[in-house]
Amino acid sequence: MTDLKSMTPEELAAYFKELGQPAFRAKQVFSWLNQGVESFNGMTNLPKDLRERLAKECRLFAPQIERKQVSRLDGTVKYLWRLWDGNCVETVLMRYHHGNTVCVSCQAGCNMGCVFCASTLGGKVRDLTAGEILDQIVFAQKDSGEKVSNIVMMGIGEPLDNFDNVLRFLELVNRPDGLNIGMRHISLSTCGLVDRIDKLASLGLQLTLSVSLHAPDDETRSRLMPVNRAVGVERLMETCRRYFETTGRRVSYEYAMIDGVNDSDGQADRLAALLRGQPAHVNLIPLNDVEESPLKPSRRVRQFQQRLESHGVTATVRRKLGSDIDASCGQLRRRQMRTGG
Repeated sequence: MTDLKSMTPEELAAYFKELGQPAFRAKQVFSWLNQGVESFNGMTNLPKDLRERLAKECRLFAPQIERKQVSRLDGTVKYLWRLWDGNCVETVLMRYHHGNTVCVSCQAGCNMGCVFCASTLGGKVRDLTAGEILDQIVFAQKDSGEKVSNIVMMGIGEPLDNFDNVLRFLELVNRPDGLNIGMRHISLSTCGLVDRIDKLASLGLQLTLSVSLHAPDDETRSRLMPVNRAVGVERLMETCRRYFETTGRRVSYEYAMIDGVNDSDGQADRLAALLRGQPAHVNLIPLNDVEESPLKPSRRVRQFQQRLESHGVTATVRRKLGSDIDASCGQLRRRQMRTGG
């Protein structure tokens, strides 16, 4: 079945040309897809015979809301979507004074094995298509009735492990005739796939690269993040420096604060030494409790922040949203899996 949702307008134009249709059909269909149309019959400005043909030859599936949780504390909305094949992924709609941000998933499950993350429990099932990633924004907007202005690719999955589909998604979401969300309003998070970071840098995209660092030394990071065993902290930092030199875009470093594991003054000093000489921002993340993990939130977040700042490192503490609605990425999907959903 043809996947229209993952096609660019140019590809749609070529497809409709093959069907003997005028070029403007591509623009009509692209517009409908970005509005969250749920059936070809809903494309009311297309001829009936064309709608019937598309229904036979193409897949048009709207993600279904399996669960929806709304925080009583801050209005954050967490969606668990059921996809066409029964797999479920999570999306979070976060409301800020500067606009709405959506955190999207790029894979069903994850193979990276980070011990503090619920997304990786059970491993990766499959990559999401560009259309499935885009749909999370389209249908979050449709359900909430609110426009999304910012995107963070920090949901379930490793974006650079689904490189081609993620790049296509970025192209689609950036289109002026689509959702028209600019690259500078998009953050992409990676656990540190260095070859893919270099490849991303070569494309010159003006998005924000967020690197999940979580420890300043190989011993601790390898224990938390298996990917580090093949890469190492020093090689990762060299890659990040190249990324800045190539793109001119400051790298953001995510650091989940874990009690007694990565939150000492000495580790703050080592982290500052790693970042010396490059423009960088450290985003300290209060750890969310994951039922299956023995790791607990740090009680030294502010002290760690102050220690970094004493070295001249820009460090902020991420605002904790949705703490009453399974805030940690992957928790809602994991709960659904346990109950046989």
